[in-house]
Amino acid sequence: MNALSLKEKRRSGDYSHCRPLFEEMAALPVGHPEHRRLREHLILELLPIAEHIAVRFSGRGQPREDLIQVARVGLLKAVDRFDPGQGGDFLAYAVPTVMGEVRRYFRDAGWAVHVPRGMQELRTRLSRATTELTQLLGRAPTPTELAGHLDVDVETVREGLLAANSYQTSSLDKPVNEGSLPLSDVVGELDSRFEHIEDRHTVVPLLERLPERDRAIIVMRFFDGLTQSQIAARLGISQMHVSRLLTKILQDLRGRLNA
Repeated sequence: MNALSLKEKRRSGDYSHCRPLFEEMAALPVGHPEHRRLREHLILELLPIAEHIAVRFSGRGQPREDLIQVARVGLLKAVDRFDPGQGGDFLAYAVPTVMGEVRRYFRDAGWAVHVPRGMQELRTRLSRATTELTQLLGRAPTPTELAGHLDVDVETVREGLLAANSYQTSSLDKPVNEGSLPLSDVVGELDSRFEHIEDRHTVVPLLERLPERDRAIIVMRFFDGLTQSQIAARLGISQMHVSRLLTKILQDLRGRLNA
C-alpha cells in the first residue's frame, strides 16, 4: 500500500490497514524489540484519532495542547489494551477509551474550585439536557423543564447550575472588556456599612416607640441624610429647634439602649 492511499484512509477514518499490525504485535512478547517497533508504528499511525477527539472537546476552558496530550495518553492505553483476538474493530474500542480519558481530565483537573464528584457529573448531565431541550423547544430551558427532563427536583438542578460556575475562574488582572480596566479595579469590596447592621436592628424597635414627629426627625436626619436646615424647612420650625429636639431624642435613645 503506497503512502498516498494510507493518507486517504486516515482522512476517511479507515484504519483497517492497522489490524494485521495488531495481530502481529499480539503474537510477540511485550519486551521483544519487534513488539516495541510495531507499537510505536501503530501509535504514529493512529495519532489522528486522538487529535480529532481532542479538537471535539476544545473551547471548553482548557488549553487545546493539554487536551491533545490527554487524548494521546488515552490512545496509548487503547493500543496497549486492544486484543485483536476478540474480533472487534480497533476504532470502536479506541474512541470511547480516548474520550473517557479526556472526560476524566475535565472531571478531575478542569474545576477551578473543588466540587463534589456528584455535582461534577450533574453538570455534565445538565449540559447535555440543556442542548437537547434547546433544540426541542427552540429556546433555553427553564430549571423546572431541566428537572423534569432529568427526573430530579428543581433544587438539585439549581445546585448543579450554581456548581457549574466553579468550573472556571477569571484572573483579577484580566480586562473586563477589550481595552478596559482589569477586573480587580471594578470588583466590589466589603461594604463598611455592614458593621452597622446589628446596631440598626437594635435601634429600630426603639424608634418605633418614639412619638411620630421625633421618629420622623430621626429618619430624615440619619436615614434620608437631610441637614438640620432641610428638616426645619419641612417641619416649619427653626433649625435651632431641630438641633435641640435631636439632642433630646438621641439622649433618650442612648438611655434606653443602656437600660
